[in-house]
Amino acid sequence: MPGDVILCVCGGGSGAHALAGLAVQKGVEVRVLTLFEDEAKKWNRVLQKEELTVIINENNRPPREVKAKPKMVTKDPEEAIPECDVIIFTVPASVHEIYFKAIAKHIGKRTLIVGLPGQAGFEFQCRDILGEKASLISIMSFETLPWECRLREFGKHVEIMGTKMYLSGSLIRGKSVTKPPLMTLQKFLGAQPMLRQSKHFLETIIMCYSFVHPVIFYGKWKDWDGKAVTEAPLFYHGIDEATAELLQKCSDECMAVAAAILEAAPTKANLSDVKDIHHWYMENYKNEITEADNLFHSITTNKAYEGLTHPMTESSVGVAPDFSSKYLTEDIPMGMVVFRGLAEVMEVPVPYTDMVIEWCQEKMGKEYLVGGKLTGKDIQSTRCPQRYGFTTLDAILTGEKST
Repeated sequence: MPGDVILCVCGGGSGAHALAGLAVQKGVEVRVLTLFEDEAKKWNRVLQKEELTVIINENNRPPREVKAKPKMVTKDPEEAIPECDVIIFTVPASVHEIYFKAIAKHIGKRTLIVGLPGQAGFEFQCRDILGEKASLISIMSFETLPWECRLREFGKHVEIMGTKMYLSGSLIRGKSVTKPPLMTLQKFLGAQPMLRQSKHFLETIIMCYSFVHPVIFYGKWKDWDGKAVTEAPLFYHGIDEATAELLQKCSDECMAVAAAILEAAPTKANLSDVKDIHHWYMENYKNEITEADNLFHSITTNKAYEGLTHPMTESSVGVAPDFSSKYLTEDIPMGMVVFRGLAEVMEVPVPYTDMVIEWCQEKMGKEYLVGGKLTGKDIQSTRCPQRYGFTTLDAILTGEKST
């Protein structure tokens, strides 16, 4: 990797630690920007005494250890951002706006900005906050983190439990010349996961399948009587066939919106690779699923999901579902509502999506959908295209706001 590449990792969690450590080992100048409380000060105290250790677990191989020291860890955007070639967000989508606003004026016109993961609406938010500069930079958004990782000791020790085989992301290429985006990121990460570029950024929004967690919540708790239960039920492996059917119906609605966009703009929005959720599971978890004959079995026999339970709150009488979990607080405003915005622009009815959003927003104490329209009082906390003034397909595709 050329030594002249400067990377800023935004965040202070497990993903930021893992990415910073791996990229330093590739000869990259790594700067870490964390705006949360005193994380920068805490991390710097550790780095004065020792390097960051990344433990990497790989299939059928003994764990290997990487030691690295970022060039800087800071909470000051003016210190971290100037001259950066690549800026990668490894923070929850709910705080992306805070980071965008903090770094906006310091971003150079040849910069590549990456959401890892970006989650639905990342591009809309970036274009809105950066304004004209957004047409110059390049924007990438990936569906998930590249690894399953755990932060064992802040600033000191992170463990990569597993690495995905493939990772898909979208690219909106800016007018200014940048280093080859996908190749640059691949060199940061190493051989795996193998990065793939989707044909269009809307493919990543539609195929993030942000309805999965909310639908599983709905399926388990829609008839709940409000009484505490003795233990947290299994999340994925605890679904019933009715929940699997609802997941498939929401997936069918995603396919219908993709088809409508493709029909309306066949040369501008190639969504021909959009797959239904069952096919997506079979492709991404083919080595983990023992029965793939239908969606229900593809989820309930997926070894990657073993032991995972519903997020719960504890009390003296037992446990109850946690409706403040990120499975709802992120996947609804930064996921399902974004997709719902596309459906509204395309005038494609999505009754099952609506049903789940309406149930979840009531549990969350929020209001997004009102009378079948995205006009609720909490729309400004979402990343749906309507929030940013992208209310036509042309505006969504070009980033030029509707007039």
